[in-house]
Amino acid sequence: MVAQLVKLKLALLRNSLKRSPWQLVGLILGGLYGLGVLGLVIVGLAALGSNSPEAIGTVIVLAGAALILGWLIIPVVAAGLDMTLDPARFTTYAIPMKSMLAGLLVSSFIGVPGLITLLASIGTAASWWGHPAVVPLALLCGVLGAITCIAASRAITAASASLASSRRFKDISGIVVLVPLMFLGPIISNMAIGISDLREYLPALANSVSWTPLGAIWAVPAEAAQGHFGPAALKFLIAMATIAVLIWVWKVCLARALVTPAYSGGTRRGNGKLGFFGWFPATPTGAVAARCLTYWFRDPRYSAGLLIAPLVPLVFVFAGSQTGAGNTIGVALGFGGALAAFLVVWSISSDISYDNTAFALHIAAGVDGRTDRTGRVIAAAVLALPLGVLYAVVGAIVVQDFVQLLATLGLVIGVVGSGLGLSSVFSARFTMNAPLPGESPLKSRPGNGLSTALIQLAGFGGLGLLVLPELILAIVAVVTGQVFLAWVTLLVGIVLGAILLILGIRQGAGIYNRRAPELLLAVSLDR
Repeated sequence: MVAQLVKLKLALLRNSLKRSPWQLVGLILGGLYGLGVLGLVIVGLAALGSNSPEAIGTVIVLAGAALILGWLIIPVVAAGLDMTLDPARFTTYAIPMKSMLAGLLVSSFIGVPGLITLLASIGTAASWWGHPAVVPLALLCGVLGAITCIAASRAITAASASLASSRRFKDISGIVVLVPLMFLGPIISNMAIGISDLREYLPALANSVSWTPLGAIWAVPAEAAQGHFGPAALKFLIAMATIAVLIWVWKVCLARALVTPAYSGGTRRGNGKLGFFGWFPATPTGAVAARCLTYWFRDPRYSAGLLIAPLVPLVFVFAGSQTGAGNTIGVALGFGGALAAFLVVWSISSDISYDNTAFALHIAAGVDGRTDRTGRVIAAAVLALPLGVLYAVVGAIVVQDFVQLLATLGLVIGVVGSGLGLSSVFSARFTMNAPLPGESPLKSRPGNGLSTALIQLAGFGGLGLLVLPELILAIVAVVTGQVFLAWVTLLVGIVLGAILLILGIRQGAGIYNRRAPELLLAVSLDR
């Protein structure tokens, strides 16, 4: 059965490459990138071998612990990165649990991330060329370290799926983990500033980590090379116990998930509450806007972005605070608000992809392209424009500068108008393999990953060109402090934003009307 699961993984991978040439290109590029990184790692490990066993152990323990931690964190925020062999698809098959666990574990190494992790873990033996007797032990520990990474990833994925008794729990837990990750750079920077002597700090940190499940397996060769066989044996036992516990947690949670249906119900609500449908006029455009706005607050794929976008300017605030200039924080808030607004408006570039088969309602109801585009634009604008304006006002208050207020308001309005117009065109022209309704907003499904990334990059670059006049005028106005330029920035933002919005809706509506059946086929579940 293990061999069958491995063959199935290979067959699915091969078929996905045949289906789309972009998949093959993406795999080749990802493989080349992974091999390049792997080569650098191996060379670095080999060069590390000229140091003392203690120094080698410090580097390997910290790097290995970071590797395991990465495999723990990524599945939480992405809800399972590789879903080629989704355990839920084996629910109706009487596969023995031991065989399924072993098959899923081995098949996890088939792919760029798993294979690179395995080779890099085994490659740690290259750093022990000065101690030949330790090399076999390092090879064994490398394999066990890679297994720990995969087991940890699978265990936490199965645990999150099993413990999440409602969709709201999954939404909140994903955001709770994702928010600290956004501020990981500032946190690390702050920690680095507080550490005066890394040469003394890092060995002590590595020694502490080596007694934890994250670093125990990586510390065994270093202890053996120094003749500390007692600590080496204890840390090896900690590592084996860690693998055993992870596999046990994976087994228990997977067994529960396979027999317990996913939560799909909702609380009973009273009649007569129309929600956002009561806010908009009873017209086709109003209905589309109300439906889309409802998704923004109830669909985690939208609400996650709505919660994260307001936090983006705060990252710039931290960067500005490091310069020591008082006005920098206000400027970061004002210009960061434009970026936050863009993140909201650009989300509708994948609106139809998020609709999935529900898009059939638009076609069955005969919704015109202009109505569809306008309704989606209104829903996003209701959220993006106040967000950007709020940051522009707060930034201007911090620096007490009326010029910055006018300039950043013009930039925000230009970004919202141009972004909504461009998104209306991209949404009607391109689709992607978006997470299905009810899934994590960061879940990655097998499909056209590279083409989606290229489309997104093209959109970012296109919007950058469209808002370049407002951006240049805003920067010049803030730097020079000229009120006239600030008023010009506001006027240009309003005029260009409105023109590009109207053109985008019109162009997107034409594409929508021509491609509506193709769009439905592209976003259907069984494609």
